[in-house]
Amino acid sequence: GIAFDHYTVLLRFDPNNPILSNWLAFTQEFLSKFGVFDTVVEAEENLFNLQMHDNKRFTTFIVRFEQEAYKTGWNYNALQFALRRALPQWIKDVLRLAPKQTTYDGYKALITQVDQHYWEDHSENTAPQTSWNTSGNTNWQAGATNGIQSLIPANPANPAPRFLLGRGVPNTN
Repeated sequence: GIAFDHYTVLLRFDPNNPILSNWLAFTQEFLSKFGVFDTVVEAEENLFNLQMHDNKRFTTFIVRFEQEAYKTGWNYNALQFALRRALPQWIKDVLRLAPKQTTYDGYKALITQVDQHYWEDHSENTAPQTSWNTSGNTNWQAGATNGIQSLIPANPANPAPRFLLGRGVPNTN
């Protein structure tokens, strides 16, 4: 590539250039001309600075998040922690009431479900109903069926949102 060509030109036509004998000078020269040389560090910084905004959908955000996340080489526990940190407060509030997800994919599925319900409710332009009927709710999880309704934030800007918890599925184990 172009960086190799630059290095070759220096070796051939300017062999006494200080960047050829000083690592710090070499990295500064190549970084200034060709950009980041450590894509993992760049991805980690991008991930640290990434935030999902209240007016954005999770499905759009997670694509950008994972573009950076998978470059880091982090395990799923670290990715789940970074994802939680990047979420808006209204989603974190809902997640506090939901069963803890033990896998990264389960965590993403739960967040997707919460976000989809919020946007469905938002697009209908109606306030969700409040129901705290959790009787028999001993075995519900993200993506489950049989009448389970997901958590729905009534108002993401409200510090004490109301939620529709719905009816759970009895534990048959």
